[in-house]
Amino acid sequence: MAIFSKIGIVGAGISGIAAAKQLRKYDPIIFEATDSLGGVWKHCSYRSTKLQTPRCDYEFSDFPWTQRDNSSFPTHLEVLEYLHSYATHFGVVELIKFSSKVVEIRFVGNHANDPDDQVNSNGYGNLLNGQPVWEVAVQTSESDTVEWYAFELLVICTGKYGDVPIIPQFPHNKGPEVFKGQVLHSLDYCKLDEENSVQLLKDKKVVVVGYKKSAIDLAVECAKANQGPDGQPCTIVVRTLHWTIPHYSIWGLPFYLFYSTRASQFLHERPNQGILRNIFCKLLSPVRNAMSKIIESYLVWRLPLEKYGLKPDHPFVEDYGSCQMAILPEELFEEAEKGMIDFKKASKWCFWEGGVEFDDNTKLEADVVLLATGFDGKRKLRNILPEPFRSLLETEGMMPLYRGTIHPLIPNMAFVGYIESVSNLHTAEIRCKWLSRLADNYFKLPSVGQMLEQTQKEMGIMRKTTRFYKRSCISTFSINHTDEICEEMGWKSWRKNNWLAEAFSPYCSQDYQEQKHID
Repeated sequence: MAIFSKIGIVGAGISGIAAAKQLRKYDPIIFEATDSLGGVWKHCSYRSTKLQTPRCDYEFSDFPWTQRDNSSFPTHLEVLEYLHSYATHFGVVELIKFSSKVVEIRFVGNHANDPDDQVNSNGYGNLLNGQPVWEVAVQTSESDTVEWYAFELLVICTGKYGDVPIIPQFPHNKGPEVFKGQVLHSLDYCKLDEENSVQLLKDKKVVVVGYKKSAIDLAVECAKANQGPDGQPCTIVVRTLHWTIPHYSIWGLPFYLFYSTRASQFLHERPNQGILRNIFCKLLSPVRNAMSKIIESYLVWRLPLEKYGLKPDHPFVEDYGSCQMAILPEELFEEAEKGMIDFKKASKWCFWEGGVEFDDNTKLEADVVLLATGFDGKRKLRNILPEPFRSLLETEGMMPLYRGTIHPLIPNMAFVGYIESVSNLHTAEIRCKWLSRLADNYFKLPSVGQMLEQTQKEMGIMRKTTRFYKRSCISTFSINHTDEICEEMGWKSWRKNNWLAEAFSPYCSQDYQEQKHID
């Protein structure tokens, strides 16, 4: 017999904590597979990992950081402490079932005998209707037995990162099995304590595959571990070049002026913008290009990108518009100048017994190869969701989620943490506020057809903005996206005190405190 509750939440990372706080009145049950909250901040962080944004841009609307005006970027330990304080303050911790892994989900809704009827329905219905829709099988680390729970609403917050690593595929006899050294994915490296991680890297020839934030941080840690007389340089294998920035200032101007204000985002295309705005955006394309060029010129001047062959061919806006931009550790090029970090550009590579081999037939000796090749978040979902819903998760690499939360064809299920922006915490929190009011029946969802149409429009904008569109990112129209969420909740969409601030100051979670809504 399944244990019945109104709302279940899977995952206790940032999204799960945000969802639990907003849905607290329903006493949700939160399942966390590990023994601690924090998600990637706990399980996918290195000693050197820091927040990518200033702390004032990464906080809950009703729980500001202490010393929130401190300009330094918080370490992952500071972020964890902040998340734990938030969860404790709002009574979320007591709702979490730790070491409880969801191993199966079953659909038991009104159309349980023919779920295709539900998928093809023209209406979505209420999220909470008094009847269970989903059954969830949970296994604890202390037991081999499975316990079943039933929920009216299931909120999936397992996230896009962690748990399931992406391991490259190799030709026969060209994979890790022929390599005589050690191969670790960044996920495995994160599990090492400081002593063992230093021992792994010290005085070793290390190759790091990847050029996003994880790879860059790994290379810096490797360089620091090899400072002794027998230290060896670390090589970063760069498969795809991306723009990185050293700090949030461009030619002395705050970075937010370029992309994070209402005025700057007015230059970019957005869903539902109409014929006049389509014309306007075409006319302003030179201005958009100029904004990108200004940032690119600063980065080429400030960083030795051309010296190391690291200047991307694509515009900066394409990385920003696909949430690929990373903050660069100051030590990266310092260590490169000292000869402790090398760079190798290669689109294809494989293993040989002594290291790695590239598509230009050159070989690189290695003792350790670290794969910073990313995570397969959708595979996590596919592993637990039943058919036919499993097949609906992905469209051209992106999840078609209405308001970044509801899949129009999956009943009584919400997804939080699968759409990205400059501040993923803010993105998650505002959608959880929207979800809470939807559960309270403050408003109704549009028809399935209308929701699908909206998601297609948003994905269309992402495709036009960047060649790296196979991820759901709303960075260039995040304010407008949140405007529509506010309007649907009955809130004011313009949140500032005057038109000047409205146009030229950045938006953050503090702007969406609840006392600012329309009664």
